[in-house]
Amino acid sequence: MIRYKLLLLLSLACISVAQGQRKSQPENVIITSEGKKTRVLAGENGKLQVNVSPKDAAKFKAAGLVRYSDFGARGDGKTDDIDAIAATHAFANLHGLPVKADNKATYYISGKERTALIRTDTDFGKAAFIIDDSEVQNRNASVFTVGSDLQPFKIETISSLRRNQEKIDAALPGPCLITVTNSHVKQYIRFGLNQNNGSSQTDIFVVDKNGNVDRNAPIIWDFDQITEATALPIDEKPLKISGGLFTTIANKAESKYTYYNRNIAIRRSNVLLEGLVHRITGEGDHGAPYGGFINIGDCSYVTVKNTVLTGHRTYNTIGAAGKPVSMGTYDLSVNRALNVSFVNCSQTNDINDNTYWGILGSNFCKNLLYDNCTLSRFDAHQGVANATIRNSTLGHMGINAIGSGMLTIENSTIRGRSLVNLRSDYGSTWQGELVIRNCIFVPSGGRPVSAALINGSYSGMHDFGYTCYMPERITIENLRIDDSQHPENYRGPAIFANFNPEMTDDTYQEKFPYVKTKEVILRNVTTASGKPLRVSDNPFMFRDVKVKAE
Repeated sequence: MIRYKLLLLLSLACISVAQGQRKSQPENVIITSEGKKTRVLAGENGKLQVNVSPKDAAKFKAAGLVRYSDFGARGDGKTDDIDAIAATHAFANLHGLPVKADNKATYYISGKERTALIRTDTDFGKAAFIIDDSEVQNRNASVFTVGSDLQPFKIETISSLRRNQEKIDAALPGPCLITVTNSHVKQYIRFGLNQNNGSSQTDIFVVDKNGNVDRNAPIIWDFDQITEATALPIDEKPLKISGGLFTTIANKAESKYTYYNRNIAIRRSNVLLEGLVHRITGEGDHGAPYGGFINIGDCSYVTVKNTVLTGHRTYNTIGAAGKPVSMGTYDLSVNRALNVSFVNCSQTNDINDNTYWGILGSNFCKNLLYDNCTLSRFDAHQGVANATIRNSTLGHMGINAIGSGMLTIENSTIRGRSLVNLRSDYGSTWQGELVIRNCIFVPSGGRPVSAALINGSYSGMHDFGYTCYMPERITIENLRIDDSQHPENYRGPAIFANFNPEMTDDTYQEKFPYVKTKEVILRNVTTASGKPLRVSDNPFMFRDVKVKAE
């Protein structure tokens, strides 16, 4: 009877919540409690058979935590410990116990398909983890997935939505993360070497139990129809993951878009990840890209703090347009997530070394924050609603974004090609405001270039699936432009790059008109070159922009 209850409880506990990494298989673990010794066995069907003797079960509960060594992890850096690690977390999840690694251990994790599901506080401490990607059975299977006991469910009562709608009609058990989709509308129809046919219209937002939408992360699209709506209950109790010295032995697969997701996937709301270090070794002259060692998705209220990461080497492949492209490869990835903060984070390699790709990529997010970070890149691909970068230094790939709301950059040093790059492959669009305050801009890290603060490109001839905007108002206050290393015949920095060199008079007609900036407010903008700030190399395109120097 006891064994039956344990099996029933575990079958309920082991439903996968790795939503957003749908190709990875759910972790299958069966726990029994018989009068034998504690042991972990991997069955031929891939299921993990874990027997915990009643004596050990009582001991673990009395201790108030479990360790990987309790389930047979050797921690010698050679023996594959992934089964023991997964078993430890399975038992901890069943009994609500925290997990603690042994500080002097080095846990080797092979490329076998096994994901450890974390649902309780976990302290990796000073332990080392070697993740060997040289031979991987399933590149989409995370090493760890941080999940919830709460399960998502479909909502059938929402047929349409409006931008900035304040409430939805749904019966909810408590605060929930809502994801809605209209598969009949395509947006983010990408232009350029990585062109594609776009993504289904998507929005993600938080509501309380009465369906009231969090106004800090509003609904940003009009939905004439909704083909799918999902609610994911938000855990009220915070979950903390701390420490750990992780090293990835890089894959040596063919250089094409077969992303490796051998990572820590966070799929639970209200999580703090603190004090982790991730390094990479074994990169050669080719390899497949990575989808983020810390991969955050389908969740809200996540903070990554005091963490050290590593940029991946850049490899090339043939893109969708049939021409060579550099592949994006990330150590940080955030997708369909709200209220995600990176605080006091840095990276092991030089943020100005362009042989390494920029460290962050994100899609469908709201309220992203860098605070006191030193990283090579901030990037929002398929849109961010509200983003803040403060007290930080950004390296060679700088700030790249499209989206809406407020983009705030303050007390920071930016060393990219521009101060802000509005991504041209998604229409160089920002529907909202841009505020730059108390910053230093070092164009291209000090190389001799003709600097522009706001970069982008827009022909007006491509349908991105939405109207494209420039920031309606741009406020720049206390900005120092270090353009001392400038080319000959340098005329001084421009506010706007030449977004469309073909638009030089009224004869050029945009098929999809660009909504341009109305107003730029300048307060105390200085240059090392002594040359004044200009509007653009294309004065016609920006002829209606009002520039106020105060």
